[in-house]
Amino acid sequence: MKAVQVIKPGEIKIIEKEKPQIHNGNEVLMKVKMVGICGSDMHIYHGTSPVATYPRIIGHEVTGEIVEVGAKVERISVGDKVVLEPIQTCGNCYACNSGRKNVCEHLQVYGVHLDGGYQEYVVLPEKNVHKIAGDLDWQTGVLVEPFTIGAQAVWRGDVRKGDTVFIMGAGPIGICALQIAKIQGAICIISDLSDAKLAYALELGADYALNAAKDDIRKELFALTGGLGPNVTIDAVCTIKTFEQAVEYTSVAGRVVVLGFGDTPSQIAQLPITKKELTIAGSRLQSDKFSEVITLFNDRKIDTKSFVTHRFRMEEIHQAVELIETHPNDVRKVILEV
Repeated sequence: MKAVQVIKPGEIKIIEKEKPQIHNGNEVLMKVKMVGICGSDMHIYHGTSPVATYPRIIGHEVTGEIVEVGAKVERISVGDKVVLEPIQTCGNCYACNSGRKNVCEHLQVYGVHLDGGYQEYVVLPEKNVHKIAGDLDWQTGVLVEPFTIGAQAVWRGDVRKGDTVFIMGAGPIGICALQIAKIQGAICIISDLSDAKLAYALELGADYALNAAKDDIRKELFALTGGLGPNVTIDAVCTIKTFEQAVEYTSVAGRVVVLGFGDTPSQIAQLPITKKELTIAGSRLQSDKFSEVITLFNDRKIDTKSFVTHRFRMEEIHQAVELIETHPNDVRKVILEV
């Protein structure tokens, strides 16, 4: 069968490998249908991921059909439409015992530490696949995983009804966080450098959109919030500057959610954090958000119209990567058809 593998940073190939087989009773065999290309996949390709290992079959935004199940499988059946929960955990460390398996001491992620979904078939533990409604199309199903990332960020920000949430960045994760925050009853302000992305965010329910290249963000935020600032700021841009701005802009008793993996130190004084008693929270992957997000998808409460802007066959991976690199403002989500 065919698979897409990053051999080493800067080198991606379509390879041939043996079709995997079920060896344990708790495993299932998934025929992969579609896989999303995520920003973290691009970081692995470029060698800028701080956690990936090589060579690696990438892909963690995965949906497919179950074609075989092990003898001990109880929850999943042949023919089910499923999505991949792409994390393997030890179940014994402090994080796992605290309900935070997404930061397990021995965390392994499909497509990062383990071979992922850019292949025709994949064998997975039953616990790592979740059934979705049979009438959801594959293109919609592949978006479940990104929305769990948005749901995690909203949860880490403790977003409540009536809160004002400022989302920095109208890329895929910013858009996912926006929709989940709106479901929570928040007032949402979103910023980006692209007017097209901001217009799309407004279509999906953003209350206000600010262009960081044209608007005085600080002035606009304080005008919109009566001088208080947003109660929650979700930094989905993840630069030193945006992190520092998030701390500056967020209201007293507010929450700042950070999703970046950059290791360059920022310059943030203690004063604004202590004076405003801010909570600064990292947000990584997700912890038990799949059932919540799948219910929202099954109940059609998530709007995925125009979210996927480009589709390629798996064999066209090089064209897909080139598009993402050369026309980033034209891309929301690119998916591979397997």
